[in-house]
Order: sequence, then C-alpha cells, then structure tokens
Amino acid sequence: MSDAREDAADLVRRALTAAELPVDEPQPGTFVTTLPGTHKLKTTCSLVVGEHSVSVNAFVVRAPDENHAAFYRWLLDHNLRAYGVHYALDPLGDVYLVGHIPVDSVTTDEVDRVLGCVLEYADASFDRLLELGFATAIRREWAWRVDRGESLANLQAFKHLAE
Repeated sequence: MSDAREDAADLVRRALTAAELPVDEPQPGTFVTTLPGTHKLKTTCSLVVGEHSVSVNAFVVRAPDENHAAFYRWLLDHNLRAYGVHYALDPLGDVYLVGHIPVDSVTTDEVDRVLGCVLEYADASFDRLLELGFATAIRREWAWRVDRGESLANLQAFKHLAE
C-alpha cells in the first residue's frame, strides 16, 4: 500500500475507533462496521481504501416488490439533497448508499461525517421505503400476526397500513 493509502487507512481506523464502532479489517485497508439505528436497527457499512479514494458502501433495503415508480422517485429526490453518499442500485435492484472520499481529503472528521450521513439516510428512510415498496407484504404480515396472536411490536410504524 502506498503512503497516501496507508495514511488514509489509518485515519479511517482512527475515526471508527473514536466513534466506538465495531471494526473488522478483513484485509489491510478494508473496513467493515455496523452502525446502530432506530428504524433500521443495524446498517452494515464497508469502507475500502483505494489508490485514489475511499469507497463507502452500505446496504439499505432489498428491491421493492411493488410501487416501483414512487419508490425510485423517492430515492432520486433524496439524492438531490444527499451529502457524501447517494442511493444506488445493485444488479438485483437492491438499494445501497454509496460514495467516495478522495484519499487526499480523508480526515477523521470527514469519515465521521460520511458515516453519520450513511446512518441518517439508511435509518430515516427505512420505514418510508418499506411502506412504498412493501405495503402489501406488511399488510399480510400484520394480518398473519393478528390471526395468530403474535406480537405487532416491530410493525407499529406501519399500523396505518393495517387500518
């Protein structure tokens, strides 16, 4: 690894440690952490130090079952206001947050800022994306749980869909 990449990797490592996040470094310059949320309880995020940039990648939600136009429009509208990362799709249509920090712009503050954006965008959008893309499945799950007397605790954000 070049000196610039080693310096960037060290700064990423220090930022993750300072934020008291769990860190796995499966190979030098590749970091995997889990960001704790409120709506999306865990967001796994990888940061990979490359020759020119640190790539940031975090899974948000799988491809929608329905209401595709509204779902994708919501993502595009939110990309207009995003900092550091933006919504993107993989070949299966699953939604990720992705971004790049130029190696010469990596600081512990910038890594923390971008991770904060990942957490905010993944967590704050989660219920809305589920509602837009999976309303029918949520209604079925609600009815199934009611029929069997199962807990509805983790579906309360979607109570309005069942009414």
